Amino acid sequence: MLFSGRLTADAEVRNVKGERKVTGFTVAINDRFKTKDGEKREITTYVECSYWVNPGLAEYLKKGVIVEIFGRVEARAWKKQDGEAMANLSCNVGTIKLLGKSANNNLERQDTKSTVAKAGADDDDLPF
Repeated sequence: MLFSGRLTADAEVRNVKGERKVTGFTVAINDRFKTKDGEKREITTYVECSYWVNPGLAEYLKKGVIVEIFGRVEARAWKKQDGEAMANLSCNVGTIKLLGKSANNNLERQDTKSTVAKAGADDDDLPF
């Protein structure tokens, strides 16, 4: 699945089973639309992302950065002990494309000069 949005916080790198590392971050996807009555609405969907390839990418994944993600998305639903229904979306990231930073980080959108990191790429192939 392909989607884009803004990071809600700085990415975090965690050690998993010894020396293996995973970069975790959450992407907020905003969808704006009008109802039948002409009322403007906005829905935000949050996707928890895991990137297993290059932990060095985390230094570029800061709150507010706009990213385009391609990966396998999974939806999970469950009920809490009190019966409340819960759900979340998670993505095992295959490719990350950095599109730009938020206005408060003083960088304009960089679609044409974006950085792409693909799963399976050698660290020597990556621009950072």
